Amino acid sequence: MNKSPRDVIVRPIVSEKSYAGIEHNTYTFLVDPRANKTEIKEAVQTIWDVRVVSVNTLKRRGKVKRRGYTRGRRPDEKRAVVTLAQGDSIEIFEGGGS
Repeated sequence: MNKSPRDVIVRPIVSEKSYAGIEHNTYTFLVDPRANKTEIKEAVQTIWDVRVVSVNTLKRRGKVKRRGYTRGRRPDEKRAVVTLAQGDSIEIFEGGGS
């Protein structure tokens, strides 16, 4: 079954560590847990029209957090760290300010 590129890439990760990676032409995304590296690479290239050099993935287990008197867990997530070719960039992190 073919997945839409928008189904593979859920959203970009916005954190200090991901912003530091932009200087090295790497971008971090939250992706579908069932997506493989090839699907992630093709989705990024289709959506933003850039050349992807490499894709590294990692699975993060959800933290156990307290909610009132009961314990709960944040959901597990899969992240992809995508390295782009020299000269390419993605403009999603540079929104318009006031």
